Amino acid sequence: MLFWQILIDGFAVGSLYALGAMGFALIFGVSGVLNLSHGALMVAAVVAAWAAGNDLHVGPYAGAAIGVLVGLVASLVTYFAVVRPLQNSQKIREDEKEIFILTATLLWGIMIQELIAYFYTNNAKTVSPIVGGVINIAGVRTPANELFTAIVCWIVIGVLWLLVNRTRAGKAVLAASMNPRGVTLLGIELPQIYIAVWAIYGVLIGVAGVLLGMFLGVSSYSVGPLTASAFSIVVLGGLGSVSGALIAAYVVGYLETMTAYLISPAYRTIPALLLLVVVMYVRPRGLLGRR
Repeated sequence: MLFWQILIDGFAVGSLYALGAMGFALIFGVSGVLNLSHGALMVAAVVAAWAAGNDLHVGPYAGAAIGVLVGLVASLVTYFAVVRPLQNSQKIREDEKEIFILTATLLWGIMIQELIAYFYTNNAKTVSPIVGGVINIAGVRTPANELFTAIVCWIVIGVLWLLVNRTRAGKAVLAASMNPRGVTLLGIELPQIYIAVWAIYGVLIGVAGVLLGMFLGVSSYSVGPLTASAFSIVVLGGLGSVSGALIAAYVVGYLETMTAYLISPAYRTIPALLLLVVVMYVRPRGLLGRR
């Protein structure tokens, strides 16, 4: 019974982690940006979906759509207001821009976190689930919303794979992650690629955030752990590797789930962090990292 409980819960948690971390890995792989406002953008999407249901009294579908839209808008605002001005700045040396962007996104995330706490307090917010009820799987009573979360995550991941590997625009994004200079020689403008990638990232974190709000709920205090979790997963999988992030997300998801059930929920993040330290010593570029 416990085996099936861990198997089911770990799969749902890993799917959520995968969806959130794949966007994080995508923007680093293409534009080289480590976005430390990641957790804040996810929480903003959750709070928007929650507020739409509680303040505007819209249904769960409309609330979820508003949450995803806020994730998309917040992502694009982050790019245009924080990242792009630093990338294009003539006053900052090229070799210093990465640390400036890293610091700026961190501060931007803290600003969003404090705004959320000011207007909506630090209390946990839970989004009304789209699917209710309980399903019995191998003798384990599992909330239908948990399975719905995993299914939606994999549908979005599948759509992302098709977009990147089966469309002209997606192949341009893939080429930009491998050889940015070569893409410009083909007449493709890198700024357009970056905008498209940040838009995709916004949709991914919007969906992941809304599903997280339905599954577990979040508060402004979740900003740090969500960013740290995504960062750990992409480092473990290999910076810039979307496939590596997918694999690492399930490794971390199952490690955390097993720890929560077999030891204590208070220690659920420790084994994954220890694994990350080991991987950084044994294979610094991660499981499937290119750099």
